[in-house]
Amino acid sequence: MIDTARASSRPFAAVILAAGKGTRMKSDLHKVLHPIAGRPMLSHLLASVDALGPVAKVVVVGAGREQVESQVETEIAVVVQEPQLGTGHAVQQAEPALLDFDGDVLVLYGDVPLVRPETMARMLDRLDAADAPACVVLGFRPADPLAYGRIIADDGVIAKMVEYKDATPEERAVTLCNSGLMAVRAKDLWALLARVGNDNAAGEYYLPDVVMLALADRRRSAVIEAEAWEVAGVNSRAELAAVEAEWQQRRRALAMADGATLIAPETVWFSHDTKIGRDVVVEPQVFFGPGVTIGDRVSIHGFSHIEGATVGEGAEIGPYARLRPGADVGEKAKVGNFVEMKKAKLGKGAKANHLTYLGDAEVGEGANIGAGTITCNYDGYFKYPTKIGAGAFIGSNSALVAPVAIGDGAIIGAGSVVTRDVPADALGVARGAQEVKPGWAARFRAAMAKKKAG
Repeated sequence: MIDTARASSRPFAAVILAAGKGTRMKSDLHKVLHPIAGRPMLSHLLASVDALGPVAKVVVVGAGREQVESQVETEIAVVVQEPQLGTGHAVQQAEPALLDFDGDVLVLYGDVPLVRPETMARMLDRLDAADAPACVVLGFRPADPLAYGRIIADDGVIAKMVEYKDATPEERAVTLCNSGLMAVRAKDLWALLARVGNDNAAGEYYLPDVVMLALADRRRSAVIEAEAWEVAGVNSRAELAAVEAEWQQRRRALAMADGATLIAPETVWFSHDTKIGRDVVVEPQVFFGPGVTIGDRVSIHGFSHIEGATVGEGAEIGPYARLRPGADVGEKAKVGNFVEMKKAKLGKGAKANHLTYLGDAEVGEGANIGAGTITCNYDGYFKYPTKIGAGAFIGSNSALVAPVAIGDGAIIGAGSVVTRDVPADALGVARGAQEVKPGWAARFRAAMAKKKAG
């Protein structure tokens, strides 16, 4: 369980910068809306912010405002930075939305989605500590510092912050880097930003300059550190894949720590909201899409795809099964190889072992669905339900043309096309009568051979 308790009770607001053009993504979709584990990056970040109970949230965008607004709650203010003149200028665009706010402001980035609530809480608590730093900056030490801005600090107190473009060789040798994330009191933030200039190599207004301006006022700022993975940014498809891989690795570790067995962890892919029980065994190459809940003691065989589905205790899934949204697999039920379910319920102990499609269907307890059975639920315009009673037996290669109901304990003969209801305990057979013509095949082969030789 995440501990989001804060030592300080001061209210805070979050300003999330998302005005970057995202040109390296080469996408019509706004950069911060690209998904990690089936959830937009921005939504990951907002969920972490919400865990701390913010008073207000402001998202600063450039182009693509409509896309962002369509993905966030109505209480989130979306403001536009145009033209884009740097991070300091971007944060300034949030000032009108927070005009009457007098708490702490947490500055975050929409393309840095993995920041944990605990880290945000540490930043705010450090800001509200007894020595009252003017700003709190989140630093990190990457394996390769590349072109990150550097933080020169002594025992957590910042002596200097400098952008890589403006740093000396000695400053570039420092390994403590600036993530860009910051916590500042609102009354200090707006006043300091008003004094930020653009006399630098890029001609931009840099947010980190507020630290040096505060220092010029003899007010010290503090740095706290996070692990590099937590502040990894996404500016390209390759970086998106790298952040996804990091998220998946940590989610797999959590699943195993909570009592699930992943036989080949690196091949199992979770969604942001996957719920998985204890003593679950997941074989290689299993994909969980959004909206999945797996009960205790479930076996999931390889190459299964599960999305929007609920699987009851002790059930068995796959291999090569596909559970689509609305699939509900009951306790100790079996969904076998090449079986697909959508908006369908499989009762306790029921079985669909091979090559079956169950759509808009309800299957009772203990029913057995034979190989090759399909529920014909769609006529090209509308969907219709199929109901199969408890203990019913559906013979192989049957087509149940909905709407249709098969009663409890009924049996459907193999190869049937069922278009009318079958009562409980009845036999339903719907197929053409078999005709046998002795000697016909031999005569046919002889005639064809003669014709070919002719």
